[in-house]
Formats: sequence, C-alpha cells, structure tokens
Amino acid sequence: MSLDPPPYLASLQNNIRSRPIPWDGAVRANTISDDQLSKIRAVDKVRKEQRKEVVEGDLDGYRTLFVGGGGKPSVLESAAKRGDVVQYILVLLGDLLDGIPALAKALSGHPDPYGSLVPLLTQSNDPESPIPLLTSTVLTSMIATAPEFSKKEASAIPRLFTYLSTLTLITDGGLQDIAVLEYSALLRSKKSRQLFWEQRRETVGPLVNILKAAAGVSNGDSASTLWSSAGSMRSGIEGNIGGGVGLQLLYHVLLVHWQLSFEGADIGEGLDEEYDIIPLYTQLLRLSPKEKTTRLLISSLYNLLSTNRTTLLPAAVLAKLPTLLQNINGRHLSDPDLLEDLQNLSEMLDEYTKTQTTFDEYAAEVNSGHLRWSPPHRSPTFWAENARRILEHEKGALPKKLAEIMGKPWETDKQVLAIACNDVGCLVKEVPEKRSQLEKLGLKTRVMELMQEKDESVRWESLNALSGWLRYSFETK
Repeated sequence: MSLDPPPYLASLQNNIRSRPIPWDGAVRANTISDDQLSKIRAVDKVRKEQRKEVVEGDLDGYRTLFVGGGGKPSVLESAAKRGDVVQYILVLLGDLLDGIPALAKALSGHPDPYGSLVPLLTQSNDPESPIPLLTSTVLTSMIATAPEFSKKEASAIPRLFTYLSTLTLITDGGLQDIAVLEYSALLRSKKSRQLFWEQRRETVGPLVNILKAAAGVSNGDSASTLWSSAGSMRSGIEGNIGGGVGLQLLYHVLLVHWQLSFEGADIGEGLDEEYDIIPLYTQLLRLSPKEKTTRLLISSLYNLLSTNRTTLLPAAVLAKLPTLLQNINGRHLSDPDLLEDLQNLSEMLDEYTKTQTTFDEYAAEVNSGHLRWSPPHRSPTFWAENARRILEHEKGALPKKLAEIMGKPWETDKQVLAIACNDVGCLVKEVPEKRSQLEKLGLKTRVMELMQEKDESVRWESLNALSGWLRYSFETK
C-alpha cells in the first residue's frame, strides 16, 4: 500500500501530458507571452536532468512564470480562458515540484504563492473536473514542501481542505483516495492538523463515515451499533472490505487518523464525544484484515488514550478493548513498532482496570455523555448496592448528568434515552425517598414526555420508570 498517485490521477495526468498544445497559436492569440512560452519549452518533454538544470538556473524566472511577480501575471492567469493550456501547465508544474525541491522553496518565497491557484479550486462544481483536481494536487505539493508552515499556508489550506472534503463525500473510491492521500501529505505540521480539526464537519466527519462503512455500520445506524457489532471484515477478490471500502482506501484513511492522533491532548475527547471513535477503532481493530491496518489502529488508540486517560480509558473498557488486546497479543505479529505500542497500550489498560470498581465504570459511562447497555444497567445487585451512592456522589453530579443526557433528542441513537429511563426507574425503586431530588432536575417530567416517543424501547422504559414513581407516590399518601 504505497503512497503513489492513485490510478485515476495518474491516468488523467498521463492523458494531459500526451495532448498536443498549439503553443505558437496561443502566443499569437496573446494567451501567453513569448517569454512564458520560452520557459515552458525549455522544460517540457526533456530529460529530467536537463529540466532540473534549467529550472535551478533560473528560479526567479520560473517563480514568475507559475505564480507571477514584478507586475507580470502568472501563466495560469494569462491562459485562464484556455482550459487545455491551464490543465497542461498544472501537470507540468506538478512534475517540476516532484523532481526539483529548489522550485518549491522558490515559490514559497513569493509574497502570495497561492493567490493564482486557490481560485481554480472553485472553477467547477463537477467533482471530476480536471482543473480543480489538478490544482489541489499542485497546492498540496507546494504546501507540503514549503520550508515552514507560515501565514501564507495557513490562509490557503482551509479552502484546499474544503475542496478535498467534497471528494470524500463521493462514492467513487478513486476520488476519495486522492483526497485522503492529499490530506495525509498536508497533515505534517501541528498547525495544519489544528486547522484540519477546526474544519472537522467537512474533514473528519466524512472520513469517519468511510471507517463506519468498513466496520459494517451504515450512516443510518445508531451509534450503539458499534457497541454490539459482531460483523466480519473480509477482503474480497478486488481488495474490498465492509461497505465496499477498498483496502487501500481504508489504510490511507487510518493513516490520516493516525496523524491526527498526535494532537490527542487537544482533540481526543472531542473525537470520541462527536464520533464515538474509541468503539469504532475497537471494532475496526477486531476486524482488521492486515498487520498494517492493525498497527495504525493500535498506535492511534495509544496516542488518544495516553493523553486522555480520565475520559477515554473508561470508553475503552466499555468497548471491551482490554479483552480484544489479549486476543491480539496471541497473534503472530512481526512489526516492532506495532508490538511496542501493543505492549504499552495493554499495560496502560491493565493498570487502569485493576483499580476500577463497577461503580467507577458506571460513573465513567454516565460522565462520557453516551450510555450503552453495559452490565450495571440491568443488574439488580448493582442498583441495590450503589443507587444511594449514585445520588450522593459529588453532590448529585451523576443524576445531573443523566438529566443532561435525557435532555438531548438522540435522533440517531434512541437507545440512550431508553437506558437513561431504565436508570431513573432503578434509582426511584431503590431510593424512593430521594424522588424529589430527581424531580427538581426535571427527570420525572422528561420521563413522562418520553412516553410519547416513536421508539418502542424508549416508551417501554419510560413507562416502567413512571410506574415505579407513581407507585411510591401512592404509598406515601
């Protein structure tokens, strides 16, 4: 699984390279100047060594050719009305950037190196339009190879992220792979990763959907599906896995997530709160078809959990990650980095689980803001032993959190509301004299509202909770 250009992009570039361009006619029509044509011909269709020598001998001239300067427009601006010329220049510039590092450095020295390129990203709404696609490739190469991530890069990259995000929304795996590979090339600096996270609705969200599809969880399924999923990931004849996601695309998406995980201290909690990333990674790890995908998942989990121990370790335990790691430890693995991260992750989870009581696990789940049918919810023994402690712990913090959870609609995961109603009912049953505490939080009113829910499990659990409430109310009269 190399990071070579995807076949779709390579085919497009080869097709454009082979097209004849009537350069002399373009000069006569004032599409480009004689000087611009001279510089193009000096590096077009010549040996790489000659091309490199020519460009390095006139870096200022080629900087002016491609991004303008000294009052002169760039060749892309001059030829703006000639789509065939623009496409050819973009491919030529991409080739030069790949083979001549000094050119990238020279371009970055321009006061506004991306000014004539960024507008081309929005030239067409067609995701298969060559000019925006080729422009994204050139911009990615320029930004990724810039000597430093300056304000110029920070200004250009959000619009590039926005364009690439449109490709990830398309069901065409080839276009998705182009976008993901360019993301990976761009996420080499801390600042670019921070900007990527700031645009997470556009950037992270679609990538999570690709991972969910690979894990066998469709976008229409509730998040709780991740906690009970027991599907299997199998590589097909053409290298496809769950949801038709290609194995190479899966690897590249995981690579981007791994790069993002280095900002775990800042984004780890948000990743799990917004995308249920810990159970998703755990499910993918359970089904991982290759050692390379396993390595990325283990490393990402370690980066996130080690920087968010208080909030994410409980989620990992709920997702049964410790048990899964025991199984993975029994596999014949050869990658030394994978083995080291696996050992560190296992030791961290072992240390955490040794000190946790059932009450701690329940409190951590409630504080995570997302309930699952974990064992305590259905255990009469747990409620008999811990109901009063739940109500009194940290001055009633857990019931307040339950009220906060129940206040949300949970449109894609109604099971959360059903579990919350179950818990409220258990609290009323075990500590009926504390009903007023729950009523002041609005829990009785909310339970009554949920009796009108369309979801059958929510109606059932709310009815059970309310019946207990009413029973104790009558008994005290």
